[in-house]
Amino acid sequence: MSFSRDMVLRYTFQGGRQGFSRLVARASMLAMVIGVASLITVLSVMNGFAGELQSRILALVPHVLIKPKSGSLEEWAGLAASIERHPGVQGVAPFVEDVALLQAWTRRHGSRVTGIDLSAQRGVSDLHEHVVAGDLARLEQTPFTLAIGSGLARQLAVAVGDSVDIVLPTLTVTPLGTLPRTRELRLVAVFEVGSSIDAQQSYVSLETARRLFARPGVDGLQVDLGDAETVARRSGALRTTLGDDYVISDWRSSQGSLFAAVRMEKIMVGVLLLAVVAVAAFNIVSTLTMSVTEKSRDIAVLRVMGVTSRGILWIFFAHGVLLGLLGIIVGAILGITLSLNISELALLLEKIIGFQLFDPAVYYIGRLPAELKWLDVVVTVVIALSLSALATLYPAWRAANILPTEVLDHG
Repeated sequence: MSFSRDMVLRYTFQGGRQGFSRLVARASMLAMVIGVASLITVLSVMNGFAGELQSRILALVPHVLIKPKSGSLEEWAGLAASIERHPGVQGVAPFVEDVALLQAWTRRHGSRVTGIDLSAQRGVSDLHEHVVAGDLARLEQTPFTLAIGSGLARQLAVAVGDSVDIVLPTLTVTPLGTLPRTRELRLVAVFEVGSSIDAQQSYVSLETARRLFARPGVDGLQVDLGDAETVARRSGALRTTLGDDYVISDWRSSQGSLFAAVRMEKIMVGVLLLAVVAVAAFNIVSTLTMSVTEKSRDIAVLRVMGVTSRGILWIFFAHGVLLGLLGIIVGAILGITLSLNISELALLLEKIIGFQLFDPAVYYIGRLPAELKWLDVVVTVVIALSLSALATLYPAWRAANILPTEVLDHG
Protein backbone atom coordinates (compact mmCIF):
# COMPACT_ATOMS: atom_id res chain seq x y z
CA MET A 1 0.00 0.00 0.00
CA SER A 2 2.91 2.36 0.75
CA PHE A 3 4.37 1.69 -2.70
CA SER A 4 0.99 2.23 -4.40
CA ARG A 5 0.47 5.47 -2.50
CA ASP A 6 3.88 6.74 -3.54
CA MET A 7 3.12 5.92 -7.19
CA VAL A 8 -0.23 7.73 -7.03
CA LEU A 9 1.38 10.85 -5.55
CA ARG A 10 4.20 10.72 -8.07
CA TYR A 11 1.87 10.47 -11.06
CA THR A 12 -0.40 13.21 -9.71
CA PHE A 13 2.09 15.83 -8.53
CA GLN A 14 5.37 15.11 -10.26
CA GLY A 15 3.69 14.40 -13.56
CA GLY A 16 6.34 13.52 -16.10
CA ARG A 17 3.70 13.97 -18.77
CA GLN A 18 4.25 15.29 -22.22
CA GLY A 19 3.23 18.88 -22.93
CA PHE A 20 -0.19 18.16 -24.42
CA SER A 21 -1.25 15.62 -21.79
CA ARG A 22 -0.15 18.03 -19.06
CA LEU A 23 -2.32 20.72 -20.66
CA VAL A 24 -5.33 18.36 -20.78
CA ALA A 25 -4.85 17.42 -17.11
CA ARG A 26 -4.74 21.05 -16.03
CA ALA A 27 -7.76 21.88 -18.20
CA SER A 28 -9.69 19.02 -16.55
CA MET A 29 -8.89 20.31 -13.08
CA LEU A 30 -9.75 23.89 -14.07
CA ALA A 31 -13.08 22.77 -15.53
CA MET A 32 -13.84 20.92 -12.29
CA VAL A 33 -12.97 24.02 -10.25
CA ILE A 34 -15.25 26.21 -12.38
CA GLY A 35 -18.09 23.70 -12.40
CA VAL A 36 -18.14 23.07 -8.64
CA ALA A 37 -17.67 26.76 -7.76
CA SER A 38 -20.42 27.83 -10.17
CA LEU A 39 -22.86 25.22 -8.88
CA ILE A 40 -22.33 26.13 -5.21
CA THR A 41 -22.53 29.88 -5.92
CA VAL A 42 -25.65 29.71 -8.09
CA LEU A 43 -27.45 27.42 -5.63
CA SER A 44 -26.62 29.88 -2.84
CA VAL A 45 -28.00 32.78 -4.88
CA MET A 46 -31.17 30.79 -5.62
CA ASN A 47 -31.52 30.08 -1.89
CA GLY A 48 -31.06 33.78 -1.20
CA PHE A 49 -33.74 34.79 -3.68
CA ALA A 50 -36.17 32.20 -2.28
CA GLY A 51 -35.50 33.31 1.30
CA GLU A 52 -35.84 36.99 0.41
CA LEU A 53 -39.07 36.32 -1.45
CA GLN A 54 -40.50 34.28 1.41
CA SER A 55 -39.63 36.84 4.07
CA ARG A 56 -41.14 39.70 2.04
CA ILE A 57 -44.34 37.87 1.19
CA LEU A 58 -44.85 36.47 4.70
CA ALA A 59 -44.45 39.98 6.08
CA LEU A 60 -48.10 40.48 5.05
CA VAL A 61 -49.45 37.03 4.27
CA PRO A 62 -50.67 35.26 7.44
CA HIS A 63 -49.44 31.76 8.20
CA VAL A 64 -52.96 30.33 8.58
CA LEU A 65 -56.49 31.43 7.64
CA ILE A 66 -59.49 30.02 9.48
CA LYS A 67 -62.91 30.46 7.84
CA PRO A 68 -66.33 29.02 8.54
CA LYS A 69 -67.59 26.55 5.98
CA SER A 70 -70.54 28.84 5.26
CA GLY A 71 -71.56 32.39 6.10
CA SER A 72 -69.47 34.66 8.29
CA LEU A 73 -68.21 34.63 11.86
CA GLU A 74 -70.36 36.91 13.99
CA GLU A 75 -69.22 35.72 17.42
CA TRP A 76 -65.57 35.49 16.60
CA ALA A 77 -64.00 36.89 19.78
CA GLY A 78 -64.47 33.67 21.76
CA LEU A 79 -63.04 31.55 18.95
CA ALA A 80 -60.04 33.89 18.66
CA ALA A 81 -59.40 33.64 22.41
CA SER A 82 -59.45 29.83 22.30
CA ILE A 83 -57.09 29.73 19.31
CA GLU A 84 -54.66 32.10 21.06
CA ARG A 85 -54.36 29.54 23.87
CA HIS A 86 -53.31 26.87 21.36
CA PRO A 87 -49.59 25.92 21.58
CA GLY A 88 -47.43 27.79 19.10
CA VAL A 89 -49.96 30.50 18.23
CA GLN A 90 -48.37 33.96 18.36
CA GLY A 91 -51.34 36.09 17.32
CA VAL A 92 -54.91 36.03 15.97
CA ALA A 93 -56.64 38.78 14.00
CA PRO A 94 -60.09 39.01 12.32
CA PHE A 95 -60.44 40.01 8.68
CA VAL A 96 -62.97 40.77 5.97
CA GLU A 97 -61.75 40.33 2.41
CA ASP A 98 -63.00 40.63 -1.14
CA VAL A 99 -61.84 41.60 -4.60
CA ALA A 100 -62.76 45.03 -5.95
CA LEU A 101 -61.81 47.45 -8.71
CA LEU A 102 -59.95 50.60 -7.71
CA GLN A 103 -60.00 53.61 -10.01
CA ALA A 104 -58.47 57.07 -9.89
CA TRP A 105 -58.34 59.65 -12.66
CA THR A 106 -58.68 57.51 -15.76
CA ARG A 107 -56.81 54.51 -14.40
CA ARG A 108 -58.26 51.27 -13.03
CA HIS A 109 -56.76 48.25 -11.37
CA GLY A 110 -58.09 45.24 -9.50
CA SER A 111 -57.12 44.77 -5.87
CA ARG A 112 -57.67 42.40 -3.00
CA VAL A 113 -59.23 44.62 -0.33
CA THR A 114 -58.80 43.38 3.24
CA GLY A 115 -60.48 44.84 6.27
CA ILE A 116 -58.33 44.60 9.40
CA ASP A 117 -58.26 45.46 13.07
CA LEU A 118 -55.01 47.41 13.43
CA SER A 119 -54.20 46.41 17.00
CA ALA A 120 -54.82 42.71 16.35
CA GLN A 121 -53.08 42.86 12.96
CA ARG A 122 -49.76 43.68 14.62
CA GLY A 123 -49.77 40.14 15.98
CA VAL A 124 -50.04 38.43 12.60
CA SER A 125 -48.19 40.67 10.11
CA ASP A 126 -45.58 43.40 9.85
CA LEU A 127 -47.75 45.81 7.87
CA HIS A 128 -47.08 48.73 10.24
CA GLU A 129 -43.31 48.34 9.67
CA HIS A 130 -43.61 48.74 5.90
CA VAL A 131 -45.57 52.00 5.66
CA VAL A 132 -43.58 54.38 3.45
CA ALA A 133 -46.05 57.29 3.31
CA GLY A 134 -48.99 58.49 5.38
CA ASP A 135 -50.35 57.17 8.69
CA LEU A 136 -51.85 53.69 8.97
CA ALA A 137 -53.68 54.62 12.19
CA ARG A 138 -56.02 56.90 10.21
CA LEU A 139 -57.71 53.79 8.79
CA GLU A 140 -59.61 53.42 12.07
CA GLN A 141 -59.70 57.13 12.96
CA THR A 142 -61.49 58.13 9.74
CA PRO A 143 -64.20 55.98 8.09
CA PHE A 144 -63.84 55.00 4.42
CA THR A 145 -60.11 55.45 4.20
CA LEU A 146 -57.66 53.22 2.36
CA ALA A 147 -54.05 51.99 2.46
CA ILE A 148 -52.53 50.54 -0.71
CA GLY A 149 -49.24 49.08 -1.90
CA SER A 150 -46.64 51.27 -3.57
CA GLY A 151 -46.98 49.40 -6.89
CA LEU A 152 -50.72 49.91 -6.89
CA ALA A 153 -50.24 53.59 -6.04
CA ARG A 154 -47.93 54.00 -9.05
CA GLN A 155 -50.39 52.25 -11.35
CA LEU A 156 -53.23 54.50 -10.20
CA ALA A 157 -50.99 57.61 -10.06
CA VAL A 158 -52.21 58.53 -6.58
CA ALA A 159 -50.57 59.77 -3.39
CA VAL A 160 -51.62 60.15 0.23
CA GLY A 161 -54.63 62.49 0.43
CA ASP A 162 -56.02 61.62 -3.01
CA SER A 163 -59.44 60.10 -3.59
CA VAL A 164 -59.80 56.56 -4.91
CA ASP A 165 -63.11 55.14 -6.11
CA ILE A 166 -63.81 51.53 -5.28
CA VAL A 167 -66.14 49.52 -7.51
CA LEU A 168 -67.66 46.76 -5.37
CA PRO A 169 -68.57 43.24 -6.56
CA THR A 170 -72.27 43.87 -5.92
CA LEU A 171 -75.01 45.51 -7.99
CA THR A 172 -77.46 48.28 -7.18
CA VAL A 173 -80.86 48.61 -8.88
CA THR A 174 -81.54 52.22 -9.95
CA PRO A 175 -84.10 53.89 -12.25
CA LEU A 176 -81.36 53.86 -14.85
CA GLY A 177 -80.88 50.11 -14.53
CA THR A 178 -78.60 47.79 -12.62
CA LEU A 179 -75.28 49.46 -11.81
CA PRO A 180 -72.24 48.37 -9.79
CA ARG A 181 -71.90 49.90 -6.35
CA THR A 182 -69.14 52.47 -6.00
CA ARG A 183 -67.77 54.39 -3.06
CA GLU A 184 -65.17 57.11 -2.73
CA LEU A 185 -62.30 56.35 -0.35
CA ARG A 186 -59.51 58.60 0.86
CA LEU A 187 -55.94 57.30 0.58
CA VAL A 188 -54.20 57.68 3.96
CA ALA A 189 -51.18 55.34 3.75
CA VAL A 190 -48.90 53.60 1.25
CA PHE A 191 -46.92 50.48 2.19
CA GLU A 192 -44.12 48.61 0.45
CA VAL A 193 -42.70 45.14 1.14
CA GLY A 194 -40.82 44.73 -2.13
CA SER A 195 -42.85 41.94 -3.75
CA SER A 196 -45.78 41.50 -6.12
CA ILE A 197 -48.11 42.13 -3.16
CA ASP A 198 -47.36 45.85 -3.51
CA ALA A 199 -49.29 45.87 -6.80
CA GLN A 200 -52.25 43.81 -5.58
CA GLN A 201 -53.09 44.41 -1.94
CA SER A 202 -55.01 47.18 -0.20
CA TYR A 203 -56.36 47.58 3.33
CA VAL A 204 -59.29 49.29 5.00
CA SER A 205 -60.49 49.19 8.59
CA LEU A 206 -62.55 46.20 9.69
CA GLU A 207 -65.68 48.34 10.12
CA THR A 208 -65.25 49.99 6.71
CA ALA A 209 -64.89 46.57 5.06
CA ARG A 210 -68.03 45.24 6.75
CA ARG A 211 -70.01 48.23 5.49
CA LEU A 212 -68.53 48.09 1.98
CA PHE A 213 -69.07 44.35 1.51
CA ALA A 214 -72.23 44.09 3.64
CA ARG A 215 -70.86 41.51 6.08
CA PRO A 216 -72.73 40.84 9.34
CA GLY A 217 -69.54 39.53 10.94
CA VAL A 218 -66.01 38.77 9.76
CA ASP A 219 -64.89 36.39 7.04
CA GLY A 220 -62.44 34.57 9.27
CA LEU A 221 -59.35 34.76 11.43
CA GLN A 222 -55.70 35.19 10.56
CA VAL A 223 -53.28 33.18 12.70
CA ASP A 224 -49.55 33.63 13.18
CA LEU A 225 -47.65 30.48 14.21
CA GLY A 226 -44.28 32.10 14.76
CA ASP A 227 -42.34 29.86 12.39
CA ALA A 228 -43.60 29.50 8.82
CA GLU A 229 -41.76 26.19 8.43
CA THR A 230 -43.84 24.50 11.15
CA VAL A 231 -47.14 25.38 9.51
CA ALA A 232 -47.86 21.84 8.26
CA ARG A 233 -47.64 20.29 11.73
CA ARG A 234 -49.31 23.07 13.70
CA SER A 235 -52.13 23.71 11.23
CA GLY A 236 -52.92 19.99 11.42
CA ALA A 237 -53.21 20.31 15.19
CA LEU A 238 -55.58 23.27 14.72
CA ARG A 239 -57.77 21.18 12.40
CA THR A 240 -57.99 18.48 15.03
CA THR A 241 -58.92 21.03 17.71
CA LEU A 242 -61.52 23.00 15.70
CA GLY A 243 -63.19 20.07 13.98
CA ASP A 244 -65.00 20.06 10.65
CA ASP A 245 -66.92 23.32 11.06
CA TYR A 246 -64.06 25.42 9.74
CA VAL A 247 -61.88 25.55 6.64
CA ILE A 248 -58.21 25.92 7.55
CA SER A 249 -55.69 26.95 4.90
CA ASP A 250 -52.10 28.09 5.25
CA TRP A 251 -49.69 30.26 3.26
CA ARG A 252 -48.61 27.26 1.18
CA SER A 253 -52.10 27.15 -0.34
CA SER A 254 -52.04 30.75 -1.56
CA GLN A 255 -48.32 31.09 -2.24
CA GLY A 256 -47.28 27.46 -2.64
CA SER A 257 -47.27 27.47 -6.44
CA LEU A 258 -44.88 30.43 -6.45
CA PHE A 259 -42.40 28.75 -4.11
CA ALA A 260 -42.81 25.44 -5.95
CA ALA A 261 -41.80 27.27 -9.14
CA VAL A 262 -38.76 28.72 -7.36
CA ARG A 263 -37.77 25.24 -6.13
CA MET A 264 -38.22 23.79 -9.62
CA GLU A 265 -36.09 26.60 -11.05
CA LYS A 266 -33.37 25.81 -8.51
CA ILE A 267 -33.46 22.13 -9.50
CA MET A 268 -33.29 22.88 -13.22
CA VAL A 269 -30.43 25.36 -12.81
CA GLY A 270 -28.64 22.82 -10.62
CA VAL A 271 -29.06 20.09 -13.23
CA LEU A 272 -27.75 22.35 -16.00
CA LEU A 273 -24.69 23.37 -13.99
CA LEU A 274 -24.19 19.77 -12.95
CA ALA A 275 -23.67 19.04 -16.64
CA VAL A 276 -20.59 21.29 -16.47
CA VAL A 277 -19.29 19.23 -13.55
CA ALA A 278 -20.03 16.02 -15.48
CA VAL A 279 -18.10 17.27 -18.52
CA ALA A 280 -15.17 18.20 -16.27
CA ALA A 281 -15.31 14.80 -14.60
CA PHE A 282 -15.29 12.91 -17.86
CA ASN A 283 -12.39 15.00 -19.13
CA ILE A 284 -10.45 12.89 -16.66
CA VAL A 285 -11.05 10.00 -19.05
CA SER A 286 -8.93 11.77 -21.67
CA THR A 287 -6.30 12.69 -19.11
CA LEU A 288 -5.94 9.16 -17.75
CA THR A 289 -6.13 7.54 -21.18
CA MET A 290 -3.17 9.59 -22.35
CA SER A 291 -1.41 8.93 -19.06
CA VAL A 292 -1.89 5.18 -19.48
CA THR A 293 -0.54 5.38 -23.04
CA GLU A 294 2.52 7.37 -21.96
CA LYS A 295 3.22 5.12 -18.99
CA SER A 296 2.60 1.76 -20.67
CA ARG A 297 6.29 0.82 -20.30
CA ASP A 298 6.19 1.82 -16.60
CA ILE A 299 3.11 -0.33 -16.16
CA ALA A 300 4.82 -3.27 -17.87
CA VAL A 301 7.86 -2.91 -15.62
CA LEU A 302 5.66 -2.75 -12.55
CA ARG A 303 3.90 -5.92 -13.62
CA VAL A 304 7.24 -7.68 -14.12
CA MET A 305 8.27 -6.49 -10.64
CA GLY A 306 5.25 -8.28 -9.23
CA VAL A 307 2.55 -5.61 -9.04
CA THR A 308 -0.79 -7.31 -9.72
CA SER A 309 -3.47 -6.13 -12.14
CA ARG A 310 -5.53 -5.10 -9.14
CA GLY A 311 -2.62 -3.01 -7.89
CA ILE A 312 -2.28 -1.25 -11.27
CA LEU A 313 -6.06 -0.69 -11.29
CA TRP A 314 -5.86 0.86 -7.83
CA ILE A 315 -2.92 3.13 -8.74
CA PHE A 316 -4.62 4.67 -11.78
CA PHE A 317 -8.05 4.77 -10.15
CA ALA A 318 -6.63 6.65 -7.15
CA HIS A 319 -4.62 8.87 -9.52
CA GLY A 320 -7.78 9.91 -11.41
CA VAL A 321 -9.86 10.39 -8.26
CA LEU A 322 -7.10 12.51 -6.71
CA LEU A 323 -7.01 14.71 -9.81
CA GLY A 324 -10.76 15.23 -9.56
CA LEU A 325 -10.60 15.72 -5.78
CA LEU A 326 -8.05 18.52 -6.08
CA GLY A 327 -10.33 20.36 -8.50
CA ILE A 328 -13.36 19.72 -6.29
CA ILE A 329 -11.63 21.03 -3.14
CA VAL A 330 -10.43 24.21 -4.85
CA GLY A 331 -13.85 24.68 -6.51
CA ALA A 332 -15.68 24.17 -3.20
CA ILE A 333 -13.46 26.71 -1.41
CA LEU A 334 -13.94 29.20 -4.24
CA GLY A 335 -17.71 28.60 -4.36
CA ILE A 336 -18.09 29.04 -0.59
CA THR A 337 -16.02 32.23 -0.67
CA LEU A 338 -18.10 33.66 -3.53
CA SER A 339 -21.36 32.70 -1.83
CA LEU A 340 -20.40 34.45 1.39
CA ASN A 341 -19.28 37.63 -0.39
CA ILE A 342 -21.43 37.76 -3.53
CA SER A 343 -23.47 40.77 -2.35
CA GLU A 344 -20.35 42.86 -1.74
CA LEU A 345 -18.80 41.72 -5.01
CA ALA A 346 -21.97 42.67 -6.91
CA LEU A 347 -21.93 46.16 -5.33
CA LEU A 348 -18.26 46.53 -6.24
CA LEU A 349 -19.01 45.50 -9.83
CA GLU A 350 -21.85 48.05 -10.01
CA LYS A 351 -19.44 50.80 -8.92
CA ILE A 352 -16.87 49.74 -11.50
CA ILE A 353 -19.25 49.54 -14.48
CA GLY A 354 -21.54 52.36 -13.30
CA PHE A 355 -24.67 50.30 -13.89
CA GLN A 356 -27.20 48.88 -11.44
CA LEU A 357 -27.45 45.12 -11.95
CA PHE A 358 -30.77 44.70 -10.16
CA ASP A 359 -33.28 47.50 -10.60
CA PRO A 360 -35.64 47.45 -7.57
CA ALA A 361 -38.50 48.59 -9.83
CA VAL A 362 -38.15 45.33 -11.78
CA TYR A 363 -36.73 42.79 -9.33
CA TYR A 364 -38.09 44.30 -6.06
CA ILE A 365 -34.55 44.05 -4.64
CA GLY A 366 -31.50 46.23 -5.03
CA ARG A 367 -28.85 43.68 -4.19
CA LEU A 368 -27.84 40.11 -4.96
CA PRO A 369 -28.89 37.92 -2.00
CA ALA A 370 -27.17 34.63 -1.20
CA GLU A 371 -27.74 31.99 1.45
CA LEU A 372 -25.11 29.27 1.69
CA LYS A 373 -26.57 25.91 2.72
CA TRP A 374 -23.99 23.33 3.70
CA LEU A 375 -26.23 20.55 2.45
CA ASP A 376 -25.89 22.00 -1.07
CA VAL A 377 -22.11 22.02 -0.67
CA VAL A 378 -22.02 18.43 0.54
CA VAL A 379 -24.34 17.20 -2.23
CA THR A 380 -22.31 19.04 -4.89
CA VAL A 381 -19.00 17.63 -3.61
CA VAL A 382 -20.37 14.07 -3.32
CA ILE A 383 -21.86 14.11 -6.83
CA ALA A 384 -18.72 15.63 -8.36
CA LEU A 385 -16.51 13.09 -6.59
CA SER A 386 -18.79 10.23 -7.67
CA LEU A 387 -18.65 11.37 -11.30
CA SER A 388 -14.88 11.68 -11.08
CA ALA A 389 -14.59 8.16 -9.69
CA LEU A 390 -16.90 6.81 -12.39
CA ALA A 391 -14.84 8.53 -15.08
CA THR A 392 -11.63 6.86 -13.92
CA LEU A 393 -12.92 3.29 -14.14
CA TYR A 394 -12.31 2.68 -17.84
CA PRO A 395 -8.75 4.12 -18.05
CA ALA A 396 -7.81 2.30 -14.84
CA TRP A 397 -9.25 -0.97 -16.18
CA ARG A 398 -7.36 -0.45 -19.43
CA ALA A 399 -4.12 0.10 -17.51
CA ALA A 400 -4.70 -3.06 -15.47
CA ASN A 401 -5.13 -5.13 -18.63
CA ILE A 402 -1.90 -4.05 -20.34
CA LEU A 403 0.20 -7.18 -21.06
CA PRO A 404 3.85 -6.57 -20.15
CA THR A 405 5.09 -9.00 -22.79
CA GLU A 406 3.48 -7.04 -25.63
CA VAL A 407 4.79 -3.69 -24.43
CA LEU A 408 8.34 -4.87 -23.72
CA ASP A 409 8.56 -6.88 -26.98
CA HIS A 410 7.63 -3.79 -29.00
CA GLY A 411 9.96 -1.63 -26.92
